[in-house]
Amino acid sequence: MKSTENAPHYAQATTSLYPVISAVFVALLVISNVGATKLFTVGPLILDGGAFLFPLVYITGDVLSEVYGFRAARRTILVGFAMAILSAVTFYAIQLSPAAPGWDNQEAYVAILGFVPRIVLASVSGFLVGQLLNSYVLVKIKERTDESVLWFRLIGSTVVGEFADTLAFCTIAFYGILTGKDFLNYIAVGYIYKCLLEVVLLPITYRVIAYIKRNEPTYEFHREIV
Repeated sequence: MKSTENAPHYAQATTSLYPVISAVFVALLVISNVGATKLFTVGPLILDGGAFLFPLVYITGDVLSEVYGFRAARRTILVGFAMAILSAVTFYAIQLSPAAPGWDNQEAYVAILGFVPRIVLASVSGFLVGQLLNSYVLVKIKERTDESVLWFRLIGSTVVGEFADTLAFCTIAFYGILTGKDFLNYIAVGYIYKCLLEVVLLPITYRVIAYIKRNEPTYEFHREIV
């Protein structure tokens, strides 16, 4: 039987830091989805614009899951999912609105923010599956490791979640547009890049999690049942 002292803890999601972290999570998601409309190359590698910020969505999701538990993280994930759809619908409504006289940027707007059902479907599907898996795996590992080996659950959950996310997004969004080696390159590079960035940023993630745990007065006393 595990002792209460060493058992995993979670803070209540009613405290001041939870909504701030959730807002950052949703903002990073929406910005990354817009950036993902552009593909670019770094030498022989193919990346999309989401590579700049989207890995931080997973890191923020890790923080939510580690500190507040699966139910609180799931709530934020679903809000992010809804905001991603809302942003896509809004951009589409703007696209359909008649351009004002003298405004000659309609084609440029459509090229960047135009409603592309395939991209939207890919983005929201990959995000929802990947984030829920990421959060679930992290919490399940924490149940078995208590408060120790934080690095293992951060990396382990990312490996699972990012794989599901990357595979779903790349397949739905670009299969047939990118083919053969280019398609496999796109999946592999995006997945490896996101996982490596998690490792590189691990010291920062550790400090952020430690700071939040210290400043959440309910953390040591509230335990979540998943």
